[in-house]
Amino acid sequence: MKYICILKILLIFMCVTLSDQQLNPVILIPGDGGSQLEAKLNKINVVHYICEKTTKDYFNIWLNMELLVPLVIDCWIDNVKLIYDNKTRTTRSPDGVSIRVSGYGSTETVEWLDPSHASTGAYFNDIVNTLVSLGHKRNITIRGAPYDFRKAPNENQDYFVKLKQLIEDTYKTNNNTPVMMVAHSMGGPMSLCFLNLQSQSWKDKYIARLITLSAVWGGSMKALKVYAIGDDLGSYVLRESVMRQEQITSPSLAWLLPSRLFWKPNEVLVQTEKKNYTIDDLQSFFKGISFPDGWEMRKDTEPYQLNFKSPGVEVHCLYGFNVSTVEKLYYKPGTWLDGYPVLLYGDGDGTVNRRSLEGCQHWQSMQKQKVYIKQLPGVDHLQILHDKSTLLYISSLIKHLRS
Repeated sequence: MKYICILKILLIFMCVTLSDQQLNPVILIPGDGGSQLEAKLNKINVVHYICEKTTKDYFNIWLNMELLVPLVIDCWIDNVKLIYDNKTRTTRSPDGVSIRVSGYGSTETVEWLDPSHASTGAYFNDIVNTLVSLGHKRNITIRGAPYDFRKAPNENQDYFVKLKQLIEDTYKTNNNTPVMMVAHSMGGPMSLCFLNLQSQSWKDKYIARLITLSAVWGGSMKALKVYAIGDDLGSYVLRESVMRQEQITSPSLAWLLPSRLFWKPNEVLVQTEKKNYTIDDLQSFFKGISFPDGWEMRKDTEPYQLNFKSPGVEVHCLYGFNVSTVEKLYYKPGTWLDGYPVLLYGDGDGTVNRRSLEGCQHWQSMQKQKVYIKQLPGVDHLQILHDKSTLLYISSLIKHLRS
């Protein structure tokens, strides 16, 4: 009887061990705005007397709703904006401002963009909770890989080195089990850039699959809209024109402009009484809005957009559609680019146009690894992170892999 009990315990232990071995660890790749940022100040000049010049230590600057209120937001903009150097083709923070990404390797700062866990800052939290319910463990089998989302791949090469190391370390600490990458929004093309830097033998060893949610494969017309009038992030408190001052300084915005791989050369993106702007007229557009640095950033980042090689790993591409999405900017007669356009809408997920979301479909005939497509009607760009269909898909995939 004693030996039977011991045998039962050993069998249970073996089953648990085998189950753990089959559980692919997960690396979370956030999108634009999907990483916490911290700042430390040592400034000589500020834009308002209410703005802090110095801080003893780093403090949360994104996402921090307390800094996005009238007057104080001017301090925030002056700290978060980037300054473009046409000679080095890179950006830097203003003098006296140091910005860093917090929580690399942890899930905390990608689960919640607001450290206070306010609902407005909820990000990967529902996905992580789903993974935990299936046996995953935070910071062991689930890791976060945040980055400075203001910058594009040309300025994030160090991040790709760190990501490779994180994947290899996570692989080793989980019984040499290949990693599953889960990427949202801009995290999709960031993951693609990363994977295209690696050898096929490396990917075969370390990557089990890539799951993308609302990935911006071919840019978005919303980026052009942001350059024109800004974006209020869906908040009634924020003003588009105020947020624009910071938003247009990010090279990642130029990287997310419509791609010539997905938009036709003669397709009108911006219509005015004097001139129509196509994808070939972006230099003129940036001149028209008095922001020539936008064109320079476009030239720096477009090569990473046009390099659309298949990732060479199994892909699960999930995206929403049938949500009104900006398709064109129309300036009424008598108005110009310094005015407010009529926004004409088409299909997409509310942020990314459908043609861009569907970019992953091209890989089905470009690689031997399988590419699965899951369309989610009526699910918008951020909702996909919390939508039941998304959580069920990920849960069913993991359960199927373990069966």
